[in-house]
Amino acid sequence: MLDERRTTNTLLLFIVIPLVFYLLKLLSFIFIPLISSMFIALLFLPLMRWLSRRNVPRLMSIVIVISLIAIGVFIGVELVQLSSRQILSNNTGFFGKAEVKINDLMLYLQNEFGIVYNSEGNIIGQFFQKENIGSTFDFIRKFLTNILMITFFTILWLSESINMHKVMNNTILKRKHTSIKAFMKIEKDLITFIKVKFLVSLLTGVFTGLACVFFDVSFPIFWGLFAFLINFVQMVGSFISVILLSIFAFVELDPTSTLFFFILSITGVQVIFGAILEPIFMGKSFSINVITVLIMLMLWGFIWGIPGLIMAIPITVFIKIILEQFPGTKVIASLLSGPERSIKSIKK
Repeated sequence: MLDERRTTNTLLLFIVIPLVFYLLKLLSFIFIPLISSMFIALLFLPLMRWLSRRNVPRLMSIVIVISLIAIGVFIGVELVQLSSRQILSNNTGFFGKAEVKINDLMLYLQNEFGIVYNSEGNIIGQFFQKENIGSTFDFIRKFLTNILMITFFTILWLSESINMHKVMNNTILKRKHTSIKAFMKIEKDLITFIKVKFLVSLLTGVFTGLACVFFDVSFPIFWGLFAFLINFVQMVGSFISVILLSIFAFVELDPTSTLFFFILSITGVQVIFGAILEPIFMGKSFSINVITVLIMLMLWGFIWGIPGLIMAIPITVFIKIILEQFPGTKVIASLLSGPERSIKSIKK
């Protein structure tokens, strides 16, 4: 009887899990703003508590937090506009240089490897045909809709209209002491992750921009902003930033020692902040297996696209903490952790 029950539960699990992921993908327009707003609310939760201890009304506290978020968004928009003006006012003939270098590269590939390409017309222009570019209006509409939904859900989280602790207590954990302990750990770890990731990404962006200024690479504000944003995608973002900026520098700079040292500099920035300082700031208790990181990036990237890539690690941390609360799933939680943590959990 017991074996039959286990078999039934296992079969139900195999049916339910794909269904849950299908619903997450199908209803991404709701879940992406909801989960994003939860992380934003968690980040400002300590400030809300600090204001509450000073007898500031909750409504006023929410207004203060929303104002801080609005200021952050305004600064981001101003930086985007500044980098856009910098690009539009550029008179260095970058696209002309790019055309010449790409032509030379394609000729080399044709002579050495027999790769045939169409030399007529503008090569770069072939990548920017109208039919290959999506509707700008549709993109702006979706972006603004997501911003409004995230703002709405953030207000609900901060006002405790959506109470995460009660939801966990009534659904997953069903034990008051366990739910409080789990919620406190989730809150602590996710706040640590968000703060450290933001700080590391900011420093990465600043020093990438300074490297562009020092080596006289065009659009330092744009590249600094790009490095800051793409760094939120764990592991993959660093590679994308270095590769794209290296290609850009290859077009603009002569292939001399200057180009080599520039690539070395931006790689060093990513290594110092991403591979050395970030793990130190995060702490050993936050460690997640590299294989787990890659699998989760692929999974959530497939389900939610770019937002999924950004939120993959915080979601993994959330799942890991929940799994740690049950004796039957502690082994799975230890497999998600780093190697040192996994060995200690198995020994216990």
